[in-house]
Amino acid sequence: MIKGGIRMNVSIVLTYQTPKGTEATFHSDEMPASKAMMIAEDLERTGRTKHLIFIDKMENTWNLKELKKFMAEIQTEAHHVTVYFDGGFDLKTKKSGLGCVIYYDKNEKSFRLRKNALVEELHTNNEAEYAALHLALQELAILEVHHLPVTIVGDSKVVINQLNDEWPCYEAELSKWMDRIENQIKKLGITPEYEVVSRKENREADQLASQALKEIQVMGTREVRRE
Repeated sequence: MIKGGIRMNVSIVLTYQTPKGTEATFHSDEMPASKAMMIAEDLERTGRTKHLIFIDKMENTWNLKELKKFMAEIQTEAHHVTVYFDGGFDLKTKKSGLGCVIYYDKNEKSFRLRKNALVEELHTNNEAEYAALHLALQELAILEVHHLPVTIVGDSKVVINQLNDEWPCYEAELSKWMDRIENQIKKLGITPEYEVVSRKENREADQLASQALKEIQVMGTREVRRE
């Protein structure tokens, strides 16, 4: 982790040239971007590095100058992002409540965004859970979150384990939701880090979903303190 809470891992790929002109290409393990840049600067001081780039998990590439610029610019954009999502389906009304909470840092301050939505076109609780995550990803797009790891937290083992490829997905409707979410993640260029928690640990998003079912609309962002 580097200053400002920006978490980003990259690998170094470099071509090294000996004084007699012999060349070899090396590929490092993943490491924090700040550490990678320090190592790259040290390697370049030897004068024997012919070609050096950085690659992240999404296969985005930078040279040293580009990566420094990117890391500086990201300080003024949303980063250090954690998403909580939850969805609920009411069998009687056939309506679904979606809730999401997004914590992020920007300009050395921390914020919490809360949003919910009431929808009628879904048919199961699992669909509602997927839809809630999709709602959160739409908010990330509005925040212009891009090319960074994002922690995604929920109490739905079905959604998270299917997105993690831990569990198979046989339902056609859920497969459609998986495609929507994976396409949005790819479009944003983010690296999702999924985490399953208990409903108690996901109470903020759960409450928002419940409020949506009661037709209580919530949408707002405020500054918060994060540890």
